[in-house]
Amino acid sequence: MNTLSISRRKFAHLLGVGAAAAIVRPRFTIAAEQPPKSKSSGVVRLSANENPYGPSAQAHEAMKNAHGVCNRYPDEANDVLIDKIAKTNSISREQIVLGDGSSEILKLCAETFTGPTQGKLVAADPTFEAILEYSKACGGEVVKVPLTPDFHHDLSKMGAAAQKGLIYICNPNNPTASTTPKNDLRDFISKTSPDTVILVDEAYFHYADSPDYESVIPLVKDHPNLIVARTFSKIYGMAGLRCGYGVAQPETIKKMHGFQMWDSVNIMALAAASASLDDDSQVTNGKKMNSEAKTFTLTELGKMGYASIPSQANFIMFDCKKPVVPIIKAMKDKNVAVGRLFPAYPNHMRLTIGKQSEMESFVSAFKQVMA
Repeated sequence: MNTLSISRRKFAHLLGVGAAAAIVRPRFTIAAEQPPKSKSSGVVRLSANENPYGPSAQAHEAMKNAHGVCNRYPDEANDVLIDKIAKTNSISREQIVLGDGSSEILKLCAETFTGPTQGKLVAADPTFEAILEYSKACGGEVVKVPLTPDFHHDLSKMGAAAQKGLIYICNPNNPTASTTPKNDLRDFISKTSPDTVILVDEAYFHYADSPDYESVIPLVKDHPNLIVARTFSKIYGMAGLRCGYGVAQPETIKKMHGFQMWDSVNIMALAAASASLDDDSQVTNGKKMNSEAKTFTLTELGKMGYASIPSQANFIMFDCKKPVVPIIKAMKDKNVAVGRLFPAYPNHMRLTIGKQSEMESFVSAFKQVMA
């Protein structure tokens, strides 16, 4: 396999040029300045929990600067990003595995720790379904445990259902946008048998602001059976670029490497992710704009009498008081795409929080559909 002809220092310098060029920048990102899609130009897309503002200006500049090394394998770019992730999370580089989005981390966990000889997958119902399908493809048994009445993971039942294998905890959870209390999760991790692997998916970590929520990355050092998945798809606006990572103890990372494709993250995604970690305003502005648009949407839904599950993410889930499938179709007919059906909650709609103008379009269409 070829390696880059430039050094890690040179590649980091290329990223730095982009960062320097973007020091003087507007309050919003480049993507944020583009006009929202109107009904005449396309569908208002509120269906996939994407960040409507896109990557930061620094990330865009870093990708431009990476054009000259697109003919090389991304070894050096991998190292640059791993070093930055390690520094950001106060961990060693040996504790990190990069992935083609955090979806690849979920797939690696399913392949490594579930299947006929490894054990079953235990997950909440509802939750993000990708890892369930990955485990089924490995021949693994999948056990679904309903969320508690207050939309937390039912950790005691999940633990009781596990026999080796893997327990998947999406926190904040998709599709409910709810979190599981930090003390409950910390206690569960400490008491779970080391023979059972626990995967905590923190895709929406940056949006959570509840005092009862915390990342479990600091717990990895004491628990060889704990893995944490993170992504650049959400707050960093890189869903189409595909970059994520997993954090675990080095021996666990080595086991996962055996199932991973070489060079699964492309050099553009690596460049953008590295630059994104240098841009604190991307997180700050992203949280602020999401919070403002979410508050508007929840207020309007409240006026109409619709209650939402308390949200700690860039989306909400609310009770439509009747089957959601016809509502989803009716909204599509009005050029507003909303989340799909989640069978555990057939009357609930999952709704991504877009830009203010997009949420205004949603409210207008929803009022018409529900009239």
